[in-house]
Amino acid sequence: MMQKFQLTMAQLNATLGDLSGNCAQALQAWQAAKDAASDMVMLPEMFVTGYQVQDLVSKPAFTRDAMAQVEALATACADGPAIGIGAPFLDKTGLYNAYYVLAAGAILAIVKKHILPNTDVFDEVRLYQSADISGPYRVGCMRIGTPICEDAWHSDVPEALTESGAQVLFVPNGSPYASGKMDVRMAHMVARVIETGLPLVYVNMVGGQDDQVFDGGSFVLNPGGAMALSLPLFETCIAHVEFEQSEDGWRALPGARAHWADTLEQDYHAMVLSLRDYVRKTGFFSVVLGLSGGIDSAIVATIAADALGAKHVHCVMLPSEYTSQASLDDAAAVAHALGAPLQTIPISGPRAAVTKALDPIFAGRTADLTEENIQSRLRGLLLMAMSNKLGHMLLTTGNKSEVAVGYATIYGDMAGGYNPIKDLYKNRLFDICRWRNAQHRDWMMGPKAVVIDPRIIDKPPSAELREDQKDEDSLPPYPVLDAILTLLVDEDASVADCVEAGFERDMVKKIEHLVYISEYKRFQSAPGTRLSQRAFWLDRRYPITNRWRDNS
Repeated sequence: MMQKFQLTMAQLNATLGDLSGNCAQALQAWQAAKDAASDMVMLPEMFVTGYQVQDLVSKPAFTRDAMAQVEALATACADGPAIGIGAPFLDKTGLYNAYYVLAAGAILAIVKKHILPNTDVFDEVRLYQSADISGPYRVGCMRIGTPICEDAWHSDVPEALTESGAQVLFVPNGSPYASGKMDVRMAHMVARVIETGLPLVYVNMVGGQDDQVFDGGSFVLNPGGAMALSLPLFETCIAHVEFEQSEDGWRALPGARAHWADTLEQDYHAMVLSLRDYVRKTGFFSVVLGLSGGIDSAIVATIAADALGAKHVHCVMLPSEYTSQASLDDAAAVAHALGAPLQTIPISGPRAAVTKALDPIFAGRTADLTEENIQSRLRGLLLMAMSNKLGHMLLTTGNKSEVAVGYATIYGDMAGGYNPIKDLYKNRLFDICRWRNAQHRDWMMGPKAVVIDPRIIDKPPSAELREDQKDEDSLPPYPVLDAILTLLVDEDASVADCVEAGFERDMVKKIEHLVYISEYKRFQSAPGTRLSQRAFWLDRRYPITNRWRDNS
């Protein structure tokens, strides 16, 4: 007699620290599984706590609370399908990243993570113990092996589970997004399927957590590597997959196949989702930003409108005597196209007051970058005042090119709570703007329209802090700058590598110097959406005080 097993995959969005809320979501998924007559519901890694927990999990009270929530969930889910859910586990031997299997009102199995990632944004070696490889557990008629996230990126754990009798691999994940990462994930999971000969279920969480965003994209692979089912990227989803057993073992029956967009759309969706979740999960409902008439603030306003709805995006123009009429018109055009409120607060009065206050101290000294930075800091002061008084989160608008070389004013345009374009190089930003003008998706809350006038995209970038200023007065053209930064920052290339790639050594050395001396600014900058595996913060941890320079 052919045996069948139905699994419910719960690709959901956990809020870090909201233990009861996350368990309530799990209970709803369990109810959906029960209604569908499933044998088991599977949730992502560390779903009870949210992910990544970082040092919060080192608090015994926090971990005990999470474990108590798991026990309560087991009781609530007694009459129905089994449930698999990630949470920490603490006993006399140490603290573990664990996966609990609950059935019939009790904890049926606790699987503990064996391979702890310690690269990129992951630092699990300092938080958790590495456990021995857990054996498979039985739910109904199926023997299940559960490699937890990183355990499935290497062959050891899946092969051990296969040898000890697992008939299928259920892989719970907390895998954060980086551009192009889905192809890497798929390659690893296909390799595990081919090596073991077992079907594999990959369930990833969705949602933003500080700089990281989890992109979902869960899927099921059959022996040989053929995909049986896939779920959307960046969207919560509950889906059911049925397995049948034959003489050749278990196989998943074909299910829905989600369309996965190209990396340009994925990057944009990541910025929208991470901003939406950062605002929502930190208790804000609206944002404010300075709208300069330039491309950076225009795309940030657009991302915010798509994340929160335009009425929750408060745009402010803060002109000085150096602000052109074209910039005023361009800022107004973006706000109008988005349907976002726009206010204008000239900084000429505050600037005159500051200049007068500093006159006795600065007398006899030539105006320089100091006076330019005063303008930026006055704008930051006024925007922060609005944030404090009106309860809007202030967004910053510096792209990765500017953040890398310090082309931003600390306590000025760097002031704020979040920066969705922090990991987006300027050239990529131009592509994103053109894409958003031409495209609209159901997950966007902003209008279906050309929201960034092409003249904003095409005009020479300028901070407008002095007469006739252009970015290229201080920096190389962005195609050159971004190419050098990609080598130095993303690839850790040497100066000699950059020269060999065709760039002038003096220019490379200048950029290298700017990157190093701007570390203190980045240390104090707002978090922002991680789009690459070399984003500024956890991916790239450099000292602030550093006299070494590459003389290769």
